Amino acid sequence: MEFSESAVKNSLVFAINGERFEVSDIHPSTTLLEFLRLRTPFKGAKLSCGEGGCGACVVLLSKYNPVLDEVDDFTVSSCLTLLCSVNGCSITTTEGLGNSKNGFHPIHERFSGFHASQCGFCTPGMCMSLFSALVNAEKTLRPEPPTGFSKLKVSEAERAMAGNLCRCTGYRPIADACKSFAADVDMEDLGFNSFWRQGDGKEVKIRSLPLYNHNDTICTFPEFLKTENRSTLLLDSRRYSWHNPVSLEELQSLMGFVGDENGTQVKVVVGNTGMGYYKEIESYRKYIDLRSIPELSMIRRDDKGINIGATVTISKAIEALREYSKGGFYPGGMVYKKIADHMEKIASGFIRNSASIGGNLVMAQRKNFPSDLATVLLAVGSTVNIMNGPKSEELTLEEFLRRPELDLKIILLSVEVPAWDQITGISSETEKKLLFETYRAAPRPLGNALPYLNAALMAEVFHCKSSNEIIISSCRFAFGAFGTKHPIRAAKVEEFLTGKLLSVRVLYEAIKLVRGIVVPDEGTSSPAYRANPESVDGFSTLRVKDSETKRISSQLDHCKIPTLLSPAKQVVELNRQYHPVGEPIAKSGAALQASGEAVYVDDIPSPTNCLHGAFIYSTKPFARVKGIKFKPKSLPDGVSSLISFKDIPGENIGSKTIFGTEPLFADDFTRCAGQYIAFVVADTQKHADMAANLAVVDYDEGNLEPPILSVEEAVRRSSFFEVPSFVSPKKVGDFSKGMAEADHKILSAEINIGSQYYFYMETQTALAIPDEDNCIVVYSSIQGPEYAHVTISRCLGIPEHNVRVITRRVGGGFGGKAIKAMPVATACALAAYKLRCPVRIYMNRKTDMIIAGGRHPMKITYSVGFKSDGKITALHLDILINAGITADISPLVPKNMLGALKKYDWGALSFDIKVCKTNHSTKSVMRATGEVQATFISEAVIEHVASTLSMEVDSVRSKNLHTYNSLNFFYECAGEPVDYTLPSIWDKLAISSSFKQRTEMIKQFNMCNKWKKRGISRVPIVHEVFLRPTPGKVSILSDGSVAVEVGGIELGQGLWTKVKQMVAFALSSIRCDGMDDFLKKVRVIQSDTLSLIQGGFTAGSTTSESSCEAVRLCCNVLVERLTPIKERLQEQMGSVEWSTLILQAQGQAVNLSASSYYAPDFSSMKYLNYGAAVSEVEVNLLTGETAILQSDIIYDCGQSLNPAVDLGQIRRNIEGAFVQGIGFFMFEEYTTNSEGLVVAEGTWTYKIPTIDTIPKQLNVEVLSSGHHRNHILSSKASGEPPLLLAVSVHCATRAAIREARQQLLSWTGQCKSDSTFQLEVPATMPVVKNLCGLENVETYLQTLLS
Repeated sequence: MEFSESAVKNSLVFAINGERFEVSDIHPSTTLLEFLRLRTPFKGAKLSCGEGGCGACVVLLSKYNPVLDEVDDFTVSSCLTLLCSVNGCSITTTEGLGNSKNGFHPIHERFSGFHASQCGFCTPGMCMSLFSALVNAEKTLRPEPPTGFSKLKVSEAERAMAGNLCRCTGYRPIADACKSFAADVDMEDLGFNSFWRQGDGKEVKIRSLPLYNHNDTICTFPEFLKTENRSTLLLDSRRYSWHNPVSLEELQSLMGFVGDENGTQVKVVVGNTGMGYYKEIESYRKYIDLRSIPELSMIRRDDKGINIGATVTISKAIEALREYSKGGFYPGGMVYKKIADHMEKIASGFIRNSASIGGNLVMAQRKNFPSDLATVLLAVGSTVNIMNGPKSEELTLEEFLRRPELDLKIILLSVEVPAWDQITGISSETEKKLLFETYRAAPRPLGNALPYLNAALMAEVFHCKSSNEIIISSCRFAFGAFGTKHPIRAAKVEEFLTGKLLSVRVLYEAIKLVRGIVVPDEGTSSPAYRANPESVDGFSTLRVKDSETKRISSQLDHCKIPTLLSPAKQVVELNRQYHPVGEPIAKSGAALQASGEAVYVDDIPSPTNCLHGAFIYSTKPFARVKGIKFKPKSLPDGVSSLISFKDIPGENIGSKTIFGTEPLFADDFTRCAGQYIAFVVADTQKHADMAANLAVVDYDEGNLEPPILSVEEAVRRSSFFEVPSFVSPKKVGDFSKGMAEADHKILSAEINIGSQYYFYMETQTALAIPDEDNCIVVYSSIQGPEYAHVTISRCLGIPEHNVRVITRRVGGGFGGKAIKAMPVATACALAAYKLRCPVRIYMNRKTDMIIAGGRHPMKITYSVGFKSDGKITALHLDILINAGITADISPLVPKNMLGALKKYDWGALSFDIKVCKTNHSTKSVMRATGEVQATFISEAVIEHVASTLSMEVDSVRSKNLHTYNSLNFFYECAGEPVDYTLPSIWDKLAISSSFKQRTEMIKQFNMCNKWKKRGISRVPIVHEVFLRPTPGKVSILSDGSVAVEVGGIELGQGLWTKVKQMVAFALSSIRCDGMDDFLKKVRVIQSDTLSLIQGGFTAGSTTSESSCEAVRLCCNVLVERLTPIKERLQEQMGSVEWSTLILQAQGQAVNLSASSYYAPDFSSMKYLNYGAAVSEVEVNLLTGETAILQSDIIYDCGQSLNPAVDLGQIRRNIEGAFVQGIGFFMFEEYTTNSEGLVVAEGTWTYKIPTIDTIPKQLNVEVLSSGHHRNHILSSKASGEPPLLLAVSVHCATRAAIREARQQLLSWTGQCKSDSTFQLEVPATMPVVKNLCGLENVETYLQTLLS
């Protein structure tokens, strides 16, 4: 095709943080994120999911409209945005807001001060989501805000984070940081922070916040870009090209030109967000961007309706529909508003800002995408206009969807939403009414999740005055996303209802008809749920003429967007005995994390000639590996090597624990799906990943035993891992005697518990660099560098002193960066060692999820004896643990489980726990390993006993709480009677949470509400803590500043912060002048396995304690060395400055570096932690959705080393752990196929909690239980235990379901109690709905009819 010279431009021009970039040598498939991270210094935007589903890569994109002379600012997901599509645009990353050198932005400072950044990997994206909300709020005509605030509203501030994922904080600190900018914020609602103290007044609080001046705007679009030519763009037409047609004629020419080529070589793009769902690995030669064609980007309104161009983004369409819905509640406006409301639940804001209306519909048509948009637009009778060569054609949306898959040359031009007030002639003065409602059953209320089922209903009705009845004149029903190729019209239902008098009988028959129409295809997940018309409550729109009810779901308000968070309390007793230990200071490095300056492994610039690796893994559970081939035509350039077990110079070892090793690569056999087979190396990470995807492994499964894919099969074939005696738990009491004393018995009840994925925001990553003299340096994101060090040494066959592993910080771990990070570092080291050049890897999310292993699935069979008053006398457990193919730490799981199981006085406790070896991927350590499963087992037993006796569950729990004597009987580390704080916590929580009063209120609520039920539950925990040996090193430099090394790794838990506080406290005992702000003199430096040995693992919540004690011992040595010099100086000078003391010490050759190895003695090695939680939930009986209304936690931290870190800063350690536990119990399905290969491969299928699914109100009290003489400064661990308390949410859900089941029985005339049932983990919407009843509405209607 010919282009005039003036219309062709061979380079891209854009700005990043005000800096001009001009690029010509770029492949059109390059994303904005790739360019930012590989070719600019701006690495704040992070790659986490690569799907647009997490928000870690969010940046602000600004476009200039020369006609209006306006700049449009909006967030985009840079991992999906193609670089060529930002030609002429300006990008702002978090580095563009501020930095440590020129001053942080108030966003950065407030994220730090509100403890909203933990591991920090997600924080830059969060900051940009908030910044975009601030920028766009300032464009509104709202009144001037008070000093220090913006025009932002609290509701907008909360929803700015709706698409951003965080695994550490539990979200509330993030919400507080965002709300602190809102003009309508109540300062009393903002949680624990480092800006003000408890009791400060409103004015003091406002003055304490880092100042934000809403008039000091950051220029998001530099002037020089306004004059850039953005005409047709052509990049290197000989190899690949990017076309930017500006007219339909030009597009037609391009499509004709393309027609002779292979269709897979051409890609038509708008926002490219479809790449997040359909992971294309094809290489395209020609890209055609449709966004510059005016006809496709316009929104027009006329008498027929609203015509929306195909390239209009979903966000722009929402704005237009809202604008056109204003001016009174007329039918057409009502329809537009409700379509807009529904569209706001599609994806997340930064995806809606890029995703086009046309792209969404074309994906639904071509690729069967479960589109909300298609369903809603189908219900309102929308039409589409398509271009097929020179012809254009108008079709109904229904015709468009039913067509065979569209040819590439067919382009969707626009969609028209009809004006229903014009079609029907309905107005406020007519007797007729137009009803329109949309429905969506999805795991998350505010979007960022595909629906299980969606629907829309439009009905024209009128009120017959003579009979006082409602008659349906016409109606349109649409159902979608339930497991068919595309949305459908329920024509039989429409025909049946048209002309009918609305009655209970008519509704009942209509629902039965729908059940015959909404039938999922075979293989669809949760088919019974998806096929259920109740799940979208579609018939509640139609009013029922009945004396009992005017509406089947009168309590449900579908239009109202749910409020996210209610005010919450954090109660902390500050202790200044060990100042600055115990002070709620901000986490060390949090502002650097927010500003994008914190360096993670993948942020380290690639050395010269650096190669990139990707793993090829097995998809078979047990097979011979005969060879690996690549699809030759698709293999990208730059692939240089394939490394397998044959290339290993030393041992085939990828990881090690005290229980054994795991091979780095499969040898001639692969023994589980997900096992590493080989490591492919290429010039870029993209090419390495593509090569791994294109690898074809030749398997041979002949003449092999079938794999072991269940624990039952492992038992049949006696496939177990040995549990060594030193970690084997001991039984308690005499089970037979306890059963003999029982009045009642439950025998052989079963529970099954699934797995959980870590979902750290930073996936597995490493960088290996060969060094002189046969040495190698490895940068690894790992929780145990020492173990990687040993593994690499053994794999390469070199001495350990030739290996150096460095870890600065980890972007989230939760145990997944402990053992599972070792083979990643080892494979990089092996490749670098063999190829004699640097090699790095940043694992893609799909591969990470497949190889991670995760939590241990289990099958439990229990028998329990108990008295009539609920006191349990004996419990026996048969537990089968699925450990996977290698031991890892699995033999330790039984001991961990027993520590949590013994939280109740079972009378006698016996068990038979088998650690099963199966052909599944190896399961590994994960936060509260074994303990979270054991906590669930304990509560399941208690619930079962209460159900059998028809007793209140809470009374059974109380009856079986330990006395101090029984605690001593069950635990070896019970401590003194004063240490046992659980009874007082239990009673205190009942009062502070108003537990009894709320229990009565819930009973009243459940009596008055048919379609929503509430439940409440109070649970205790007893957590057994084990301290491990940890090294430390403290060095005082010549200027008096202090460098500290510890064995512990900074994972976001605030370890460095606590260590700094401990060093400042311990060194301050020298009592010199100039030490008032000593914390600023202390720096904790990265872990280096050749500098500090025996670092061990950072896990189990105790490494902060141990590290603090290690550095305290170092400081004590230094103080002892410095004290004589200080005393002599004091005699001479009076007061002594710290800097003077250090200079004198250096002059006198005093060793100013001290090392220690803290090894806890038996009395302090183990202790117990206590806590309790109350949670209240509300279950929607029609959809199965569970809303967590309130959770109250009291947790004993002893005397916290940093309450801000324990409560706020992790508000991770308590709130964050609690929310992660909610994920395990309620949301996260880590599923595999029949061969054990993980099928939950990313954010589309694996749902961690989000800001709209956490407790609406979360009250936390950190109990300062006083002096504990055997603990480090009387502190207690706080990372794992609160996760266990999330079982309270699951138990509350069970209570609500029990009420629903009782109601269902009452409708059928049965009085028998139905309280004994098992609620699965996780209790997802389909699970809850199934237990509440799949035919509630029909049963209720039958009751009315009878």
